[in-house]
Amino acid sequence: MYLVSILFASLAITPLVLKMFFPYFWKDAFYLANLVRTLLKFVLRRRRKPLFLVLDRFLEQSVAHADRPFIVFENKTYSYLDTDRRSNKIANALQRHSKLRPGDNVALFMGNEPAFIFTWLALAKLGCPVALLNYNIRSRSLLHCFNCCSAKLLIAAEELQEAVEEVLPSLREQSVCVYLMTKQCDTPGMEGFSDQVEEASDTPLPQALRSDITFKSPAVYIYTSGTTGLPKAAVLNQNRLLAALAVLDSTGVIPGDVIYLNLPLYHTAGFIIGFIGSIETGSTIILRRKFSASQFWDECRKYNVTVVQYIGEVLRYLCNTPKRDNDREHNVRLAIGNGVRAEIWREFLNRFGNIYVREFYASTEGNVGLINYTGKIGAIGRVNYLHRKLFPYALIKYDTERDEPIRDSTGLCVEAPKGETGLLVSKITDIAPFVGYANSQQTEKKRLRDVIQKGDLYFNSGDLLKIGQDNFIYFQDRVGDTFRWKGENVATTEVADILTLIDFVQEANVYGVQVPGNEGRIGMAAVTVKGGEQFDGNKTFSHVASYLPVYARPRFIRIQNAVEVTGTFKQMKVRLVEEGFDPASITDPLYILQERKQSYTPMTGQIYSSIVAGIIKL
Repeated sequence: MYLVSILFASLAITPLVLKMFFPYFWKDAFYLANLVRTLLKFVLRRRRKPLFLVLDRFLEQSVAHADRPFIVFENKTYSYLDTDRRSNKIANALQRHSKLRPGDNVALFMGNEPAFIFTWLALAKLGCPVALLNYNIRSRSLLHCFNCCSAKLLIAAEELQEAVEEVLPSLREQSVCVYLMTKQCDTPGMEGFSDQVEEASDTPLPQALRSDITFKSPAVYIYTSGTTGLPKAAVLNQNRLLAALAVLDSTGVIPGDVIYLNLPLYHTAGFIIGFIGSIETGSTIILRRKFSASQFWDECRKYNVTVVQYIGEVLRYLCNTPKRDNDREHNVRLAIGNGVRAEIWREFLNRFGNIYVREFYASTEGNVGLINYTGKIGAIGRVNYLHRKLFPYALIKYDTERDEPIRDSTGLCVEAPKGETGLLVSKITDIAPFVGYANSQQTEKKRLRDVIQKGDLYFNSGDLLKIGQDNFIYFQDRVGDTFRWKGENVATTEVADILTLIDFVQEANVYGVQVPGNEGRIGMAAVTVKGGEQFDGNKTFSHVASYLPVYARPRFIRIQNAVEVTGTFKQMKVRLVEEGFDPASITDPLYILQERKQSYTPMTGQIYSSIVAGIIKL
């Protein structure tokens, strides 16, 4: 009896002990169970014969849930069966009117509309890899992206006809066939394709068209956002795409969920998470052409949205909208994405209610992903023993001045201790392969050898992270964004976070610029000012002096009407860095930090000349 009492007492206090000493025990355990379940499902699918692909999962759903809404777009609803049949019509039209063969690459140049999804599924049924072109790019960039994938055919939306015509001479030189999703096109070298689709049969395509596909076959080419130059074509093979099916299912999304997809389908966030993830769960997609902060919540209410996506600055844009009495009146329970700052995360929850934010870390081409499954504000993930064993990664010390990892006397990289920032590298293995880019030279640049031991091979993420003492992982900066001044490393995101705390600052984009005669780069910020407010140099100086060490304070501030972002809401810095701080070449208002005056004062040509001549020391 005494032993039984001890046993019951032990069981009774176990939850209390776990909460005190292992506060994340149950969440860690649930994550492990979910990870094992996801991996087991993936392995079983890999063993199926014939080859089981993402397309096959869609075909399963179109049979099991034929009448369930799959896409809702501008008050039109397409069921899973509707989508299957429409994609069959496009595939049959392509078979009849083009010379397309299984394995041929096709470029898709379309905005967010159902035809994008129909066409991708059609090409998957024909066994053709698809390059997803950013519909915002033009001229040289468009031609560059097209040439990266060596496509035989370009399929474009009607509204993008002018953009295609700009590069048409080059496409015709390469004997590229161009189809425009319109009934008629009079431009030589381009064909209207809508009539052929409408006249085509909706009968299913034979599986034999995909008989030569393997898991290593390319499925999709997705382009990097181009924050540091021309986009690179990342190759996602069939294996990677099959694994991506789990992205929503593993975060708790269920068939009854309604997903609001307003991020670009040409990008990983929209295509992989929003579209491919919904195929696995059998959910409904509310598809929108573009993100609109002003209409976001009204549409969420209209369509009973339960899951939303975000990336980059999206949540901040929502927080910047005028407050309403019905801000918390919605059915959204889950927000999935990456790139939200801690203070915006808090503000988002305080204003819009108890929404579970699933912040994650991943890259289009990378071989490791992290997810914050606990909801801890500011973190992108948590160190988990089993996950790290399956997908080995490390944070290594990085020299931002030399732009290379720090190595010891034996030539191996040096791991960064807890609490210190390090470069994320992940081991390339059979479980975690790195396929890379369409360009083999670009692929090789991302491979890092002799990291932990001689002969090993790792993927260089280019991202600087930090593991806290509590085993949570925090994003710090991109390698190219962190700069070094006065012998100290400066993380641009940290400085930007401090600047946006100033009451009149709307946005801040921080970067480093070169100063003649000086080593490293000095801090500069491009900021936007809130409507009805004015830039206050005295208040700005007082704020940065209170929160930032001398070396991290932006020496120059540039006032812009709007901060430039990519199509996926990432801040762009390349042009700003190139333009520097010369008032003769910049029309925006410029300010310089003046220590003696304890203020930011207007930058003049005379001051600039004195800096360049070395008369004014920075």
